[in-house]
Amino acid sequence: MIHHQLIDFVVESNDIEDIGSTSEVDLRAHEDLLEVEGRPLTVTDLCAFVYQVTTGRGRLRMRPGMANVTVGNHTPPPGGPAIRDSLELILHQVAASDRTAGAYELHRVFEKLHPFTDGNGRVGRALWLRMMGGIEKVPLGFLHTWYYQSLRASR
Repeated sequence: MIHHQLIDFVVESNDIEDIGSTSEVDLRAHEDLLEVEGRPLTVTDLCAFVYQVTTGRGRLRMRPGMANVTVGNHTPPPGGPAIRDSLELILHQVAASDRTAGAYELHRVFEKLHPFTDGNGRVGRALWLRMMGGIEKVPLGFLHTWYYQSLRASR
């Protein structure tokens, strides 16, 4: 059952992206990602999440030249097989890190990598939430401000 605080988190996360509505698919994808327990997250888990929240538009930038992008004044690494390797390394490091400190570092490194063609912000925020210990441990209402402050601080 989807908790009302998770709904608030997803609505706020979608507002950052100027996404007008929050669907049941968005909510279920977040709930599923948060409930993966007993094992570290995998690239496959993240690909499934992105596919759901972007209604099939988001893909891992695996092919050379695939969706080379600029985000603000940051240019992420070009698409290619190294994207998957970098994402796997990030997930491995996250599994071995302190939860709270690791959550902020995960978000920073993940957003700089920008591994997907769409949905990177939503994945980064969902990963941060998971690392923070879930919705019960995170106060709501600060996400929008914190998100942009953390990205500016990492430049």
